[in-house]
Amino acid sequence: MRYDEDYSYLRDPAKRTGAWWEPFKYIPLDLNGGAYLTLGLELRFREEAYGNFNWGQLPVNEYQWYRMLPYADLHLGSNLRLFGQLIGTWVTDKDTVGGIDQTGFEPLQAFADLKLPLAEGADLTLRGGRQLLSYGTERLISLRYGPNVLRSFDAALASVQTAPWRVDAFYAQPVRNLVGSFNDRFDHDRSVWSIYATRQLPDISAKSGFDLYYIGYRNAAAEYNQGRGEEVRHTIGSRLFGAAQGWDWNFEGMAQFGHFAHGNIRAWSVASDTGYTFADVTFSPRLGLRANIISGDQNPNEADLQTFNPLFPKGKYFGEIGLIGPYNLINAHPTLTLQLDQHWTLDLATVFYWRESLGDGVYGAGGDLVRPSGNSRARYIGTQADVILGWQPVPWFSAAFSYSAFVPGPFIQETGWGETAHFVGLEAMLKF
Repeated sequence: MRYDEDYSYLRDPAKRTGAWWEPFKYIPLDLNGGAYLTLGLELRFREEAYGNFNWGQLPVNEYQWYRMLPYADLHLGSNLRLFGQLIGTWVTDKDTVGGIDQTGFEPLQAFADLKLPLAEGADLTLRGGRQLLSYGTERLISLRYGPNVLRSFDAALASVQTAPWRVDAFYAQPVRNLVGSFNDRFDHDRSVWSIYATRQLPDISAKSGFDLYYIGYRNAAAEYNQGRGEEVRHTIGSRLFGAAQGWDWNFEGMAQFGHFAHGNIRAWSVASDTGYTFADVTFSPRLGLRANIISGDQNPNEADLQTFNPLFPKGKYFGEIGLIGPYNLINAHPTLTLQLDQHWTLDLATVFYWRESLGDGVYGAGGDLVRPSGNSRARYIGTQADVILGWQPVPWFSAAFSYSAFVPGPFIQETGWGETAHFVGLEAMLKF
C-alpha cells in the first residue's frame, strides 16, 4: 500500500537515479532532511462489458470507470507521520450506479502515526483515522482494489514490530460509500476488530512465513439464504506462505463461530494456492492450482447457520468476471502464467464451481444472494475461463486486456436465467 512505501533513501543524492518522479518522493522541509514530504498519484481508466450478466439477467451491460488517487505523506522526524489520500471516482454509461462505481471526491485516507521505541529493534506504532486495511492474501480483510471505489475504514490500530514478528490490533468500522462527493460516513451497522500476527521464516526463504489471527465482526442487518438478522461472528485462522526453489505456496484455514438471528454460527473454510515456476524454460511458465472449500448452510429452515462469511474480501475474488463470491463453494482453479518478454505477461485460468451445501444458494462477489437454493438438488454451478494480457513498458504505467466466459451448470440452469455470461475488460493505469 502507498503508506508502506519508504522514500527516505532519496535523502542521499548518490542513491537517486534521475527518474522523473523522484523529486515528488522526497521534498525536504528542514536543513537536515529529517522532515520531508512525499507526493504521489494513481490514475486509472477501466472499461468493462458484460454479455448476459448473472447468466442472462442483464443481456448487455457496458460502462467506463475513472479513478484518481492522489496522496501526501508528511514525515515530521522519525516518530510522527501524517498521511492523507483523496479518491475521485466516476462512471459513465451504467444504468444503475452504486457506491462501488462512483463516489465523487472523498477522503480515502486521513490518519496520524506515532512511533514509539519499545526496546532494541522493537517499535510500537499507534495509528488513528480513516485508512485502508489489508491482511494476508485479502481473503478476509482487503482494499477491494478491483472495483472502482476502494474500501476504507475509520479505525484505531496499534502495531508492534520486532523481527521476525509483526502483531497488529485494531478496531474499525467500514466506510459506507455513497454516490455524491464528501458524504461518505462510517457504517453504523458493521464493525470489525482483530489481533493479527505475522512471523517471517527467513530460514526457509525471505518470502516465507505464517499468520495467526482472530477477527471479530458484527453486522446488525446481515442477510443469508435462510433470512435476515443480527450477526456476531468470530474467526480464528492461520496461513502458511512462502517461496523457495521454484515453488510457491499459500495455505489457509479458518473457523467461525458466533450467532445469527436466533441461531448459532458454525462455519469454516480452507484455501490453497500452489505453483511451480520453470525459470529456465521459455516464457518462465508458472503452473498453479488454487482450491477452496467454503462451508454453506445445511438447512435454511433451521436457526443455526453454517454459511462462511469472508467479511471484507478482495474484489474479483475468483477472476475478472466477478459473478461468484466466496460463500458455500467448492472450487478448483488451475492457472498458467507466461512472461512473454520483459514487458508482456499472459495469464490463463479455468475455474470449476460446486455448491458445498445443497441447502444454501449462490452468492455474488459483494455477498448478495444471487441464486437461492430453491428446490434444486444440483451441486455443479458452472465453469469459468479467464484470459488476461498485461503490458508494462515502464514501472509507472501499465495496461491490461481481459476476457472471461462463465458457462452455467445444472444449478444455475434450474434456478433462473441460464445463459453463458461473457466479460471483456480494458484497463490503463499511471502510478507514481
